[in-house]
Formats: sequence, C-alpha cells, structure tokens
Amino acid sequence: MGSSDALSGAQINAAGLSDWRQLAGPIRARFLTANFAEALELAGAVGEASERAGLAPEITLTASNVVVTLSSEAERGVSRDDLDLARTISELAAEQELHAEPASLQQAEFALNTTSGARVAGFYAALLDAEFDGVHVNGGLADPTGQVNTGLWWQEPRTNSRFPLPETESPQRWHLDVWVGHDEVENRIDSALAAGGRLISDAAAPSYWVLEDPDGNRACICAAMVD
Repeated sequence: MGSSDALSGAQINAAGLSDWRQLAGPIRARFLTANFAEALELAGAVGEASERAGLAPEITLTASNVVVTLSSEAERGVSRDDLDLARTISELAAEQELHAEPASLQQAEFALNTTSGARVAGFYAALLDAEFDGVHVNGGLADPTGQVNTGLWWQEPRTNSRFPLPETESPQRWHLDVWVGHDEVENRIDSALAAGGRLISDAAAPSYWVLEDPDGNRACICAAMVD
C-alpha cells in the first residue's frame, strides 16, 4: 500500500493518534489555546509543516482553540501521509504545551429525505452556491468557501435496507447526522437520552444509532468503524 492510499477506519485507529479522531471521512484534532497569539503561533507552525509535507489541511482558529482536519483530496480519505502529518502536528502542539480535547470533536450534516436526489440537488447547489462533494452515494454538497460548515446530502428510500426502522408518526423530511469519535458515542447518546430523547434503533451500531427527540423527530449519531 502506498503512502497516499486511503486507509480503513481500523488502520487509522491502530495508528494510536490519541489527539485525533476520524469523523465522516477525515481525521480531526482540537487544541486548546489561552489566547489568539497562541492559536496563531500553532496555526503558523502547522502551515509550515503542511507545506513541507505537500499537504493542505483545513485549519480553523479562535482565541480558545485551533481545529485541524486532515484528509487526502480524493473522496476525503485518510492516507499514511496524513497520519504522519497528524503526528507532527501533535508534536508541535506539545512543544507549545497545548492540550488536545478529542472528546469535543464532532461534525454535523443535514440529510434531506427525497425520492430523487438528482432532482433536488441542483436547486440546493444554486441556493448555497455550493459544489458537489462526491462523498455520499446519492450525492452531497459542500461550500467551497468554507463558510457553511454543515454538509448537505440526500437520503433516498431503500426497500432492501439491512437496518429497517419502525415507521414514524411525525412527518419529517430533514434529519441531522452528528459524527463523533468512536469512543465518545456512548456519552453522547446518554446525554441525548437524559435530555428527553429516545433510542429508536441500534441495529446499525457501531456505525450509527437512530434517536428521536421528544416530538418524534429523528437524528443519527454516527461514528467511523474501527473494527
């Protein structure tokens, strides 16, 4: 396997990158900072290391944190080159005595239930001035400017699903997919249940769990497969 080939979730997990978690494809880390100067210093160091590695991670920063997302350009896969850069970035953060907070990592996407993703995709692409991301089977959108961080994709009905769900009494065309680290799933589900939610199905675990809010609207908590 070449250094730029996409790795499986199990291979990524076996790399032992304690600061990083795989979410919906890429790996991500969040480093806490005391002020904007610390955040800017780390972001600059990450930028220099990325240039040397020939990679281009996504970096967001505020006065309180720096979030770095790594993936190869092809279909948001993660390569061994990405893992090497992730190790370097963790070392740079440690040199600044900055701590990672992997339990806080998450990614959210909205899915539109529709009978034809092809029919509606053009409308939402125009509405958001977005591009097709090529990640989801039925197509999805991403904002190339990075201003709209929530992904959008289409979920078409499947009569042969391996994980059929009970019918819902609440009409719903949109649902939220929330991605967290595989070791954070249980905490997130427990919090949602304690806040009045209900677990509808764990048939697809450890890939995703289906929950309902107190009004019957459904959402999924998702995690990358590591086994």
